[in-house]
Amino acid sequence: MYPFNSMVNKHGGGFRWALLVKIVLLAVALLGLAACGGGEKAAGCVGDSFSVGFYAYFAPMSYSANEDPAADGFNSQLGYEADLLTALEVMEGPGTTFARRGIGEWDGIWLKSAGPDFDLISGGITALEARTMDASGERVVRFTAGHVATRQSLLVRAGDAERLAGYADLTSEVRVGSLAGTTGEARLLQLTGLADADGALAAGTRVETPRGTVMADGSSDYTIAAAGESANLEGRRWLYPPTDGMPQVVYLGDLLGEKELLEALASGAVDAMSRSEISNRDAAGAAGGKLVITALDESAAEVGAFTLAADDRERAACIDERISWLTDNRSIGYAEWLADSQVFMRRAETWGDGD
Repeated sequence: MYPFNSMVNKHGGGFRWALLVKIVLLAVALLGLAACGGGEKAAGCVGDSFSVGFYAYFAPMSYSANEDPAADGFNSQLGYEADLLTALEVMEGPGTTFARRGIGEWDGIWLKSAGPDFDLISGGITALEARTMDASGERVVRFTAGHVATRQSLLVRAGDAERLAGYADLTSEVRVGSLAGTTGEARLLQLTGLADADGALAAGTRVETPRGTVMADGSSDYTIAAAGESANLEGRRWLYPPTDGMPQVVYLGDLLGEKELLEALASGAVDAMSRSEISNRDAAGAAGGKLVITALDESAAEVGAFTLAADDRERAACIDERISWLTDNRSIGYAEWLADSQVFMRRAETWGDGD
């Protein structure tokens, strides 16, 4: 056999050397494509171990099999997003494991993917630019492609459907239950004039807090937005309007207070509940006709998505591609999943077809 240098010289050194370099470069490029985002059917680009944090109390979108944080089932995710993520995991192949952990605190949950504990956060989170920023205003997380669309709505007792048909019917005599820190709360305040587009409360609005009652002066010092609130409004329990044409807003805790609000609505302690159409339709169905939906917000559709760290660009692009595939560019959503909970899994199983 010839030594390598002799072989190169024997067969045309310059040509053979250039050919060898091209082969090596092509191999490197192909490996890069296979690693992440390299074509429609690329697989395995999120990593072998992928840590997912999910909100544990947001049925039917994302919730724990057991509400007790000390129970084994707390880290077992159920709901629409659980099935979507399981389908995504299948698309990644047998070498990838989605390690899921339940999270019991809603406040700022979307920012947790910027920390060391989670790669992705799930939980019925509406994608908003304001929610990508930390307290200092730095963009620390990014949202994935949207996987579901919904609108805000009111849930009322069936007998009040005509009386409370729209947001304009919410006077100061009406008590609306709301969940602090959600888009349901933020949109309710905006649609009824209790807050402006930036979340600044109308002047004269009184808010009961654990530290006493405060009165808004119309400035940004008294703000309630979907991405957070002024420190002086934290833990709010009751909001009283400055005029007769706006409702009272009642809070019974964070998202864990959802059951309490539903019980309050059923008993007559509150007159309506402001939440997404998906959550309200689920509750209306469970109530067997005793509760109905009114006042759909036609002005702003909301898109739900997951979050990753802001600098996790390549993995975000990979996940976006797969979410778009699974949802058929959002033509398959909550309604289709509700009718057939295996819809995403069947899509995932066809991911490699046609190569």
